[in-house]
Amino acid sequence: MISGLTTQIRAGVMRPEIIIPHERWLPEEDEESISGGMRAGTPIRVIRQPYFGRLGKVLNLLIEKQRVETGSTVRVVEVELDDGERVVVPRANVEILEI
Repeated sequence: MISGLTTQIRAGVMRPEIIIPHERWLPEEDEESISGGMRAGTPIRVIRQPYFGRLGKVLNLLIEKQRVETGSTVRVVEVELDDGERVVVPRANVEILEI
């Protein structure tokens, strides 16, 4: 689809705007698991020290905020790392892996 509108790409050059429709198909259970956010069993990767780069899975999302080493009070998640070690890290320090 080409729009009659124009877009400026650089130095005053005007080009027509091209819109390419894209429909992504996901099975229903995958849509729910991705949009559902983090929950027990969700695969994650830790993105801050001291466990930077370690993979694991969520064991428990603790409801009450906890004080961390920096002195901040934050929401945390209990994680079982890939070697079986259990740790508690701030939720902001993990990212969900889409496997």
